Amino acid sequence: MASISITLPDGSTRSLPAPVTGADVAADIGPGLAKAALAVRVDGELRDLNREITQDAEVAIVTMKDDDALELIRHDAAHVLAEAVQELFPGTQITFGPATEDGFYYDFHRNEPFSTDDFERIEAKMAEIVDRDEKIERELWSRDDVQAFFKKQGEGFKAEWVVELPEDEDISMYRQGGWVDLCRGPHLPSTGKLPKAFKLMKLAGAYWRGDSANPQLQRIYGTAWRDKKELQAYLTMLEEAEKRDHRKLGRELDLFHQQEEAVGNVFWHEKGWTLWRMIERYMRNRLEKAGYVEVKTPQLIDRVLWEASGHWEKFREHMFIAEVDESSDHPDHDAPSEGGNKMLALKPMNCPAHVQIFRQGIKSYRDLPLRMAEFGACHRYEPSGALHGLMRVRAFTQDDAHIFCTEAQINSESKIFCDLLISIYKDLGFEDVLIKFSDRPEVRAGSDDVWDRAEAALKEAIDATGLPYEMNPGEGAFYGPKLEYVLRDAIGRDWQCGTLQVDFVLPERLDASYVGEDGERHRPVMLHRAILGSFERFIAILIEQYAGRFPFWMAPLQVVVATITDDANEYAREVLAALTAAGLRAEADLRNEKINYKVREHSHAAVPAILVVGRKEAESGQVSIRRLGSQDQEVLALDKALDTLTADAVMPGME
Repeated sequence: MASISITLPDGSTRSLPAPVTGADVAADIGPGLAKAALAVRVDGELRDLNREITQDAEVAIVTMKDDDALELIRHDAAHVLAEAVQELFPGTQITFGPATEDGFYYDFHRNEPFSTDDFERIEAKMAEIVDRDEKIERELWSRDDVQAFFKKQGEGFKAEWVVELPEDEDISMYRQGGWVDLCRGPHLPSTGKLPKAFKLMKLAGAYWRGDSANPQLQRIYGTAWRDKKELQAYLTMLEEAEKRDHRKLGRELDLFHQQEEAVGNVFWHEKGWTLWRMIERYMRNRLEKAGYVEVKTPQLIDRVLWEASGHWEKFREHMFIAEVDESSDHPDHDAPSEGGNKMLALKPMNCPAHVQIFRQGIKSYRDLPLRMAEFGACHRYEPSGALHGLMRVRAFTQDDAHIFCTEAQINSESKIFCDLLISIYKDLGFEDVLIKFSDRPEVRAGSDDVWDRAEAALKEAIDATGLPYEMNPGEGAFYGPKLEYVLRDAIGRDWQCGTLQVDFVLPERLDASYVGEDGERHRPVMLHRAILGSFERFIAILIEQYAGRFPFWMAPLQVVVATITDDANEYAREVLAALTAAGLRAEADLRNEKINYKVREHSHAAVPAILVVGRKEAESGQVSIRRLGSQDQEVLALDKALDTLTADAVMPGME
């Protein structure tokens, strides 16, 4: 009997009779692994545990502790959901149900609407299917057989979809007890391997194949985890996220609002704009110390520049267009500008404009690196359904900068930037940062040689920092590879914010050059970089990170002076004057209300410090300080209190 060589993750090899399955390999290693095995990776491809391996291969057995397990669990949960729904509601048609980042969903077609009241019954039926421990088997069918099967079952959507698949290829069907579905897989060996750590979460509408002209489907979302402890942690995180929702806190703390007359835009209130200005002041200070020059570029720029940069072709559908039509003819927004007509675009990004500044005058190698920053107001058309508070808007401000440098300076400039970014994130309260290396996308500008150089330079740079990173294949910008910086917030959510992109293409397209040591013209390399990303989105993240309880230096309102009795009003005004003279953001509450009511109200408004003053404090020249989140109070002389509070108010980097 022929044998094949199986190489395990530890480098050891085993010779087993061919063909062999992942289950066979696990059993050969030991009974414990055979029991724990869920699936197998064969030469990097995730497969069903019982699928045959017919030639020498690198094999890794997947168990519940592996990252792959979550995707398997969630994919199987979607299939178990579909089987449960069809058992409970005969006549319901199935379509598709993938795993998602934190769960799964399945789309159904049914004449009667589902209700969240149905979830308990469906979950119980899902648990019953798990208890039945139905074997899950992969079968290969011809396209005609698949179509005939679904037509016979009355599954019109599946029968329609099958026609899209290649006629001459076998199609994988998965049999789960008596229930069968079309699927690429892979899946767990049986429904009994699915942990009962799932929960149905919500209902939504969806159109068949994403087209509003097609029938509407009902989508049931769920979440699934390795065990009930993980499930409960996720549900607790969702509860906490709801409390921290920046839209809710934005209203409660009077920071901002949005309305239909300006979809995707933000009305910043006094306190919200103060928060913005504190973040902007902090960033400006850090950038100035890091050797950046700040510039300001136009909002409206002629189409000609966007065509030259390549953004018109790539980004046109996301641009807001303004056309000056002096001829009064009806404009054709996709035709070139003619005569006196001008087609302008509100800038969706700052990069081409920064190249225009670089091109003014003759630049020498001695001028490089040139670090050019802008808090640039940008506009991008986002579909209304994609908008989400401050997280996704149509008008936003980027903390954008471009570093013009030589190819030899990529390494040092990237390291300097990484150090700056990590330092800023720590100042703003984020210690946990993940870096992703995104290489060339399928659609891109520039030759393979240019991309080879750019990717090699960026990889050398990130390696030099010593910071850990993971690969993110095919996700680079269309003009160059990039690093993406992902923050983890206080409740464990990840946010992609900062970026660093190496670009050899745009300086070439826009004819940027400098004079080298040899007296010849050379193209600079352009490093596109952002730290916050957009101010709007980052402020939303900060609101949720701190649940509205901002650090003292950042808080829109830092101190409230609250009186116990009316005869302390004059002293409260003196305290307020001293606070504002010291540069603190303060208000006085002289209302004829009980002090406990005042303290409770200002604590709910997340004011970091409340100075309580009454007749005794007025006579002694003292204040009683109550800090947010503390039941204790500290009595200090006014001058000592001012020293303490002004020290707390010092912005990071300004010590």
